[in-house]
Amino acid sequence: MTFSNDKAIYLQMADRLCDEILSGKYKDDDRIPSVREYAVLLEVNTNTAVKAYEQLAREEVIYNKRGLGYFVTPGAMKHILKARKQEFMKEKLPELFRQMRLLDISIADVVAAWEKG
Repeated sequence: MTFSNDKAIYLQMADRLCDEILSGKYKDDDRIPSVREYAVLLEVNTNTAVKAYEQLAREEVIYNKRGLGYFVTPGAMKHILKARKQEFMKEKLPELFRQMRLLDISIADVVAAWEKG
C-alpha cells in the first residue's frame, strides 16, 4: 500500500480496512487478518497496525474475541457508510462546489459526465 503524507498511516490503514468492509470482502462477524498479518501485508510496523485496530474498535467497526482475533461488528457497513457520507457532505463537497464555481462547471456538466461513465 502506498501511503500519503496528508494523514497518519494508522488512519489510512483503518480507512483501507473500512474500504474492504464496504466492498464486501469482510462481512458481519467475519474474522479479519490479525494485527501482525495486516502489518506484514501493508509493510508497516506492528505498533502502527495496533493503533489502526484500536481506532476501529473505538469506532465499533471491529471487536476483539480474546484469543481468537478481531471480527467485523454487525452493522459495521452501515456505520461506515453513514460516517463517510457525513464526512463527504461536510468536508469534501464544499471544496468540490468551490472548485466548480471557480471553473464554471455546472451541475448539468457534472450530470453529463456522470452519465458518460
